[in-house]
Amino acid sequence: MSTKLGKIEHHLFEQFIYKKCGHQRDEVIAGAQFGVDVSLVGLHGGMSMALTSDPLSLIPSLGLQESAWLSVHLMANDMATTGYAPMYGQFVLNLPSTFSKNDFKVYWEYIHKFCSEIKIAITGGHTGFIEGQNSTIAGGGTLVTIAPTNKILLSKSAKSGNVILVTKSCAISSAAILAMSFPKTVKNKAGTEIYQQACTSFYHTSSLQDALTAVGKNNEHSAITAMHDVTEGGVLGAIYELTVASGNGAIIYNDKLPVAEVQAEVCNIFDLDPRYCIGAGSMVITCEKEAAEEVISRLAKSNIPCVAVGELCEKKNGITLIENEEKNVLKYFEEDPYWAAFFGALNKGWK
Repeated sequence: MSTKLGKIEHHLFEQFIYKKCGHQRDEVIAGAQFGVDVSLVGLHGGMSMALTSDPLSLIPSLGLQESAWLSVHLMANDMATTGYAPMYGQFVLNLPSTFSKNDFKVYWEYIHKFCSEIKIAITGGHTGFIEGQNSTIAGGGTLVTIAPTNKILLSKSAKSGNVILVTKSCAISSAAILAMSFPKTVKNKAGTEIYQQACTSFYHTSSLQDALTAVGKNNEHSAITAMHDVTEGGVLGAIYELTVASGNGAIIYNDKLPVAEVQAEVCNIFDLDPRYCIGAGSMVITCEKEAAEEVISRLAKSNIPCVAVGELCEKKNGITLIENEEKNVLKYFEEDPYWAAFFGALNKGWK
């Protein structure tokens, strides 16, 4: 039986990985779990170490600068869900043997630049060149931060009755990468202006400021209960994952989901539903109901759009999407449709 593209399926994670994670240590507060972005290890003095890992990108159709941006910021987005910025980074690079020294120099200088901008100290890793390596994945990285245990947020900490907020728009990263990878197609079908706006949105794929603004400079806004960044499965997938991780149910209003014109136009070209495809740059935030308008206003002051799209409820009520006044059980797609759209366009020879 073949496996699906993208992240491992939930049932395979539960079958093969969950509870099979080596020696059990008492200081591990949060280990590997579906829908949880970071792991948490308790330290002395009421502090904990948060860790998150992700693949590193090297995508020729995007370029070295853009690949480095994704490598740094997709990991940083995961750490942002704690309410804290990443502090330290380890990078493992398995590069193609055909990758030139000059290209490596440029790529690494951008990794250094983007880490410096958000104050990540690169503490080590491994760098090598591999024969036959032709993937858009160039290795993997781990980010670490240390913060007070009682201030660190986890996606599993959301509570029934919390309001579900979503920042920016669905499908930011999918639309940006598709436009940059197939410029001629997008210009021909959606126009030059949509193409240019989609390309510009590539650098909106960081949700670090969304998270830090939501919790406040000193993490003083305790009404925020959890956050989950939007990756594979899109905004609806992220809401589903947070809901399952926190042991709740949810009611989501389809007409409240933010889908900006640029993302809608690009997704339409590739026959994608923007609600369900990779959406790095958007953050799902849960907060106490009475604080929702204040959180939305605080983000707006930093020019970060945010809307309420539903609320969490008791687990027994399930996860419901209300669409055209009909209540349906929210579907969770274990294979993000972005991958089929991207490789389908390549196979068609789209430019």
